[in-house]
Amino acid sequence: MTLSPDRVSAADLMQFATGDAGASGHIGAVLVLDAAQGFSAAKAQRTLSERISTVPRLRQRLHRAPPGCGRPYWADDPAFDINGHVRRVPCPPPADERTLLNLAAAQLGEPLPRSRPLWSATFVTGLASGGTGLVLIMDHVLADGVAGLALLGALTGQATGTASTRTDRFPAPAPRVRELAVDAWRGRLHRMRAAGPGAPSPAYSLRQIREGLAELGGARPQHRTLATSLNQPVGPRRRLDVVTVDLAAVRDLAHAYGGTVNDVVLAAVAGALRTLLAARGEQLDEVTMTVPVAARRAAGHGELGNQIGIMPVAVPAVGDFGARVTRTAEITRKRKSHARGASAALFVPAFLLLARTGLLRWFTRHQRTVQTFVTNLRGPQEPLTFAGATVRAIIAIPSTTGNVTVTFAAASYAGTLRITILSDPTRVPDISTLAAALHRELSARYSCLPRMMTTGHDA
Repeated sequence: MTLSPDRVSAADLMQFATGDAGASGHIGAVLVLDAAQGFSAAKAQRTLSERISTVPRLRQRLHRAPPGCGRPYWADDPAFDINGHVRRVPCPPPADERTLLNLAAAQLGEPLPRSRPLWSATFVTGLASGGTGLVLIMDHVLADGVAGLALLGALTGQATGTASTRTDRFPAPAPRVRELAVDAWRGRLHRMRAAGPGAPSPAYSLRQIREGLAELGGARPQHRTLATSLNQPVGPRRRLDVVTVDLAAVRDLAHAYGGTVNDVVLAAVAGALRTLLAARGEQLDEVTMTVPVAARRAAGHGELGNQIGIMPVAVPAVGDFGARVTRTAEITRKRKSHARGASAALFVPAFLLLARTGLLRWFTRHQRTVQTFVTNLRGPQEPLTFAGATVRAIIAIPSTTGNVTVTFAAASYAGTLRITILSDPTRVPDISTLAAALHRELSARYSCLPRMMTTGHDA
């Protein structure tokens, strides 16, 4: 039986359209591997090469279909060579976390040629701690955050989900033009029948629209945010900074004020951005940020791609921190849809229309709807291992584009919460002010936890 072409989704296409094969379209992660007896970068590279075969997407190219033959599709790359994607580099002195992050930021700026699979892996040897860094970079079209965690699980040998049935048949033949055309027209006819006479009641579609609007914040467009220096066209350079805090303490803090870890992160980001702008002589009482909403809570490593909605929220940046967390929790609870990610059905077509008309880049570089993006990923609770070495830290790498000069990605792993700050160093030369403010927003509250916990607030 002939398999249907493996098409990209509309959400994948949107990510592809907003990227430019450079830093704006890349996401990834930095793994810090502890030194272990018998471990070597060469052994780790062999382990990675073996596990790549369990994730078909990492050996596939993205192809544009001929006119009239539907969306782009994935197909095995017969010329795939692991050595074209994996390399080893020594970490220059002082070989600390700052140097490792600088190397990762530099990797973000390197293009991923669309003539081959869209990912790269760099082992950074000789860290001062005796460990090794692993920098994984991929085009956002490959995966959203949830799928990215599944990919990490596959590469560390602790994946969940169904293993691929195609690992013993590489390369599989690419679909022929006729097969692509038949598949595309079959899909069109199916959609026409679904919309024609005798079609099911539109109640489900109307429910989808209501859910999507609720996630987006209602039928009325969000008000334009106050113009600040946070919104400037970003260039090709990137910088990564990380704020590390104890996950249990943040969770206790969230429960004390009736919120979640995500609510604490949003409130802290808003307060830190206010501090940054105050140092620049600007005033900001409320930060409008976009929060990705995963349409799935988990994914197998054979289920990559993008399945996300967006939830724009206006988070208070002034006042008592506990009150801000409580208020943020109230806002996010009202905005959460019963159908997670439902907003994608509304905003993805709009973005694709802008892309087709050539207006998407202009829109993203001139929008005044949001000032930053914040994503929160729940990683493994137990430590992972790779090639016999314990994964000491996982640092998420978010993306940014258009005129959003700084974005945030919070990722929990083995009892620690690391918040990555991605910025354009040309536009945000005072990033140290922002990182210090974010750390103060979080850590300064811990001493108040015993008093707060007696107030009886619950999540």
